[in-house]
Amino acid sequence: MTVTREALAADPPMEVINGMGWPQQRTVGATSRLGWPGNGSESARPTDTPAVSRETPAVAPAAPVDEAPVAQPATQPLTEPTVSRETTSMPTTAVTAEPEVPAFRTAGDLAAAGAGVAGDPSTPLARSVEHTLLVREGRRLRGPLPRPDRTRVMVVANQKGGVGKTTTAVNLAAALAQHGLRVLVVDLDPQGNASTALAIDHHRGTPSTYDALVDGRPLAEVVQPSPEIEGLFVVPSTIDLAGAEIELVSMVAREGRLRRAIHAHPQVFGTDEDRFDYVLIDCPPSLGLLTLNALVAGDEMLIPIQAEYYALEGLGQLLETVEMVKAHLNPDLRVSTIVLTMYDARTRLSAGVAGEVREHFPGQVLRTAIPRSVRISEAPSYGQTVMTYDPGSPGALSYLEAARELATAVQDGSIEGAPA
Repeated sequence: MTVTREALAADPPMEVINGMGWPQQRTVGATSRLGWPGNGSESARPTDTPAVSRETPAVAPAAPVDEAPVAQPATQPLTEPTVSRETTSMPTTAVTAEPEVPAFRTAGDLAAAGAGVAGDPSTPLARSVEHTLLVREGRRLRGPLPRPDRTRVMVVANQKGGVGKTTTAVNLAAALAQHGLRVLVVDLDPQGNASTALAIDHHRGTPSTYDALVDGRPLAEVVQPSPEIEGLFVVPSTIDLAGAEIELVSMVAREGRLRRAIHAHPQVFGTDEDRFDYVLIDCPPSLGLLTLNALVAGDEMLIPIQAEYYALEGLGQLLETVEMVKAHLNPDLRVSTIVLTMYDARTRLSAGVAGEVREHFPGQVLRTAIPRSVRISEAPSYGQTVMTYDPGSPGALSYLEAARELATAVQDGSIEGAPA
């Protein structure tokens, strides 16, 4: 559309606005990002400086060649500099601010700030590479953990499923064994997930915890060494264990059968170098006779808690059962360790659950929380723990630090500061 001179003469205050193509009353003031005019009057542009808009090449119609330039109205002063409507909405003097640079950006900076392990001057990246190389070479990790004065029998239990009981049991056992300790894992779950993660055959007919519980077979005859990690031993579980609860009902002193089997093992509570330093019992997600046998057999409880509300609700029920066991069957049982699993630091929910747990159990909660990690979930499909599947992953390093904290910060069987 071409605006003629006659149209402008009929209405002097109107002018052609370059870039849009139709006459419009000139106004001044803040304009929007789309270029629409605001309120108030605006001075005309000087005639010797044509206004250039970014959108002109795309939308402005071509003026006839033989037409004279359109004169600006004489009533408007010719003093305003040429500024397109887009540039008035975004000042040309504004400079985009650089993103704020964090105080610490590299692994070396984090280590210098004390973000690493106390007394460890290496960077997190260096520890990750070192851990990976040592595991792949089959060597023990540096800084061997102290051996406890006697064998620590720990029950890994939580009646809520899916909180990481088996994952925590096998990875902590692997981390302790990689530091030179001797660890026995007792798989008390009929699903046999701990046996799968530790590459132990557990098909029907394999000597297992069922034979020790129901048939009274010595535990030393059903123990198998782990093919992946030196110093790690496993009592596997088979599907036969699913019927053990029914068979145990009619037996005398059925709650103490696992305790007698563990205490009768010559390498438990021994005095020689071949004794077990830790016995970790992986329980099923229930409070039946199998879990009851574990609570009677153990001296300490290690409770994995998922960083969600349902885990807090289930914790209260579990503690009631623990108090009943202490009152009637095992007065030495105590909750010594609580570890947060599937922790997501980006969510307020995880932080809230962690705060609640630490408030109610100030001395038992490990400072190290286990993050959500795909590598941790992938490892069992290869018959491995994450400690050997991906030793440099965040999940493996977290379990490594949790094991170190469990072994070094724990004195006389309870976390420092916790009630004995």
